[in-house]
Formats: sequence, C-alpha cells, structure tokens
Amino acid sequence: MFVDQAKIFIQSGRGGNGAVSFRREKYIPNGGPDGGDGGRGGDIIFEVDPGMNTLMDFRHKRHFKAQPGEDGGKNRRHGKDGEDLVIKVPPGTIIREAETGKIMLDMTGETERKILLKGGRGGRGNQHFATSTRQAPRYAERGQEGKEYWVILELKMIADVGLIGFPNVGKSTLLSVITNASPKIANYHFTTLNPNLGVVHNQYGRDFVIADIPGLIEGAHEGIGLGHDFLRHIERTKVLVHVVDAAALEGRDPVEDVEKINYELAAYNEELLKRPQIIVANKTDIPESEENLLKLKEKYESQGIKVIPISAATRKGIQPLLIEIHNLLEKADADPIKFKEEFEFFEEKEEVHEPFTIEKLGEHYYVVEGVGVEKMIGYTNLESEKGFAFFQKYLREHGIIDALEEQGIQEGDTVKIYDLEFEYYK
Repeated sequence: MFVDQAKIFIQSGRGGNGAVSFRREKYIPNGGPDGGDGGRGGDIIFEVDPGMNTLMDFRHKRHFKAQPGEDGGKNRRHGKDGEDLVIKVPPGTIIREAETGKIMLDMTGETERKILLKGGRGGRGNQHFATSTRQAPRYAERGQEGKEYWVILELKMIADVGLIGFPNVGKSTLLSVITNASPKIANYHFTTLNPNLGVVHNQYGRDFVIADIPGLIEGAHEGIGLGHDFLRHIERTKVLVHVVDAAALEGRDPVEDVEKINYELAAYNEELLKRPQIIVANKTDIPESEENLLKLKEKYESQGIKVIPISAATRKGIQPLLIEIHNLLEKADADPIKFKEEFEFFEEKEEVHEPFTIEKLGEHYYVVEGVGVEKMIGYTNLESEKGFAFFQKYLREHGIIDALEEQGIQEGDTVKIYDLEFEYYK
C-alpha cells in the first residue's frame, strides 16, 4: 500500500538529574560532596533510507521518544547518556510542524541525516556547588527537559519529469513504453491510484526519472477525490509532460482538458505553472485526432509550449518526445528541488536552574539554601526598595516562593537565607 502522509509524535530525551552525595569512608566520616552529573538525553535524528518509497511504516507506530539520560551517582559517577533515536524516511520526505504547518526539515539532496531535536542537558551534581563557605551543599541540578512536537511527514517524490493529465488518457501506457516501470494498465478511470516512478535510459540524451502522477480531476486543488495526495508529487518535478487524448474517445475536448489541469496546478501552487511544459497529444493513430491536434498546436505553440503527437500504443512519436524532454532538462537546475525550512526553533537560553533546598526548622521558620540565592544576596543591595523588589522577583521566577508555599508557609512566617532573615508576605 502506498502511503505518502503520516502524523507522528517525536520527543527527545530529558537529561538525567545531578546527584546529591557525600564521600563516606571508614576513616573519612565527613568527606566532601561527590554527587555525579546526569547524562545527556538522546537526540531525535531523521535519516534517509534509499530503500523506502512509502510512509507505510508510520501507520501503526506514531510515538517516537528518545531515551532519557541516567541520573548521576555517588563517587562522582556520571549518568549514562540516553541513546539517540534514528527515524528512517524515504528520500523526498518533508517534516512539518503539525500546528503551524511550517517545514522543519526537507530530507532531499545532501540532507541524508540530521538531528531535528536535541536531547536535554544533564544536571550537575552537588560536587559543583561546594565553595570555601559552602562545604556541604545538599542540592543538585535537575536535568533539562527534552523537546517534543507533533509533526506531519509528507512524501513528495523526487522525479525530474511529471506525467500529468486526466484519467484514462494513456499516461500509464506511455510510462511503460519509455521506462523500465510496469504499471497496471486497463481501460477504466482511476487505474493508477498510486504514483509510479520509472527510470528512462534515454538513447537520445540524458537519463531521467519520470513519475506518472495519478489522474487529476476538477477540484483536485481543494482535495476533491485524492487531489492533494496527487498534486504534492508534482512539486519536485522540473518538467511537466501533459498527456491528452487527442482522439477525444470519451467526448472530452483536449484543449479544455489542458486548461482545466493547468487551473488545478495554479490553484494548488502557482509556482507549478512556471515549470516547462510539453503537451503530448496521445492516440494520434486514430483519424479523429487530426482536428484536435491542429487546435492544440494553434493555441499552445504560439505560447512556446511544444505539442508532440504520439501514439503510446504503437510507439509513434516517442523519439521526438524524449529529445524534447532532454532539451528542457538540460536548461533546468541539476540539483533536486528543495523546500525552504521555515520553522524557527526558539533556542531557549540555557537556563541554569540553580538548585536550592528548603528546610522547616520550626512551625513558622524556614531555611533556604542554594548557590543562586547566595549569589543574589552577595550582589544585591537589599536595603533599597528597588533591590529588595528585584530579590523577591528572583525568588518567584526561580520557583522558591512556590516551593515554600508547597511546604505550607503562611504570612508572617520567617524565612532565613544565609545571613538574611525576613517575614513572608504575599
């Protein structure tokens, strides 16, 4: 089954917590702090797998989480880093952030492997917070949280040439004639329900990859039928080969068909109409095709669009078609079409959540210790109203006020932070 879109949840690993530990040996009863650091969380990595051509693997597995880092241990033992998670996708896959629809990553061209989400940093153990005045810190740093997103994987096939046109005009037959592909062919609408890729070994010029885009219908740009599923595969093609039934065997007007399909292309993405086009008038082995062939040439060759008569059934006209495709590809950029990555990752300032402890020594007496609050007292003038307001803001922003309230502090209770004592008021 061909699947070209999937929605999945990705999450990088959180960092491990730093450890609170003290050296305790037989002859060293009061050793210093020796708490180790937490390990780094695992990254989320996307990698191109050339052997994949569908997103079917993501139909049943939707959650992808990298391993968290281990917590630090005693004796300065560093926690083990979390394992990275590698997610393999087919060439040409775009990763979009689900909420905004913005492109985070395009797995095309040289982008064969890329870290999308970095794992969280591990927290520092209490060994890092010892100073000459603070020899036994009883706190350590928590690990940094990983990042998480719902994303949409969207496969846009990588092909040089796209075969487009209404159903049953002979695209699959043409593909089978000029390539090594073997699509199923029958005389009914919507035979091709999946895009088919083929490689053309062109004896008249350069080799190229061609995609048979399933038959479009009116309203495709609005998602009618399988419109969006079909149209997305045209976006990477450099040349559009527009196949029409010149014999009008089903009563369709080939000129109107070209106009309708071009309208659908423009309504979906205006850039598509800027791509070079060739109009292939198929079924010209049937006498009724002559009048329509003249109409097509009269309307489009004056616009610089070649109209090439062929018969896919009898192989008539295949050589001029391959030569013209070669000529247009020679003028095109050789690199695959790549989509701009527009999603902005807001790199949070590496916030150092300075660790702290709160100890309740009496019914109304709380002692707060921590490297951050100690520094704040050292460089803030608490005698001034502005300085004390700044200090209060620090306590609130760093979660110290919330932690005191969780421990049951009431208005009028006393808080001691090193040499500073004050009464708590909301």
